[in-house]
Amino acid sequence: MNKPEIAVECFNSGFSCSQSVFSTYAKELGIEKEQALKIACAFGGGMVGMGDTCGAVTGAMMAIGLKYGKFDAQDNAAKSLTYDEVKLFMDEFKMRNSSIICRELLGYNPGNPEEEKAFKEKNPGVKPCPKFIKDAVEILEEIL
Repeated sequence: MNKPEIAVECFNSGFSCSQSVFSTYAKELGIEKEQALKIACAFGGGMVGMGDTCGAVTGAMMAIGLKYGKFDAQDNAAKSLTYDEVKLFMDEFKMRNSSIICRELLGYNPGNPEEEKAFKEKNPGVKPCPKFIKDAVEILEEIL
């Protein structure tokens, strides 16, 4: 099974977009999957279900930060590299999906149960998140 499939399977088993993307890279980036799932937990649904930045995007940002991020206060090169890689990620994700905002991607605000219910009634069986997870992981494969 490839990484996009692993991430989508994680999502389908009950984890959020952010958890699914970030935990797919946990072991190779030096942390346990359980830690990654915990770290990424609050980022699902566009930041705690508020419909803001897509969880697949924030999960990818965490993976990029874990790989390239600054941990020495003087290491501005690492900070610059991290920012550059995140910008590359976001540009590609936006090119594929036209936005990084969860509620725009979904077509409803996940923090609004009435909007979610109306969307699901109008679009039975439509589950947009797996595509965003797959896209995020495919892009990460190029960056990491």
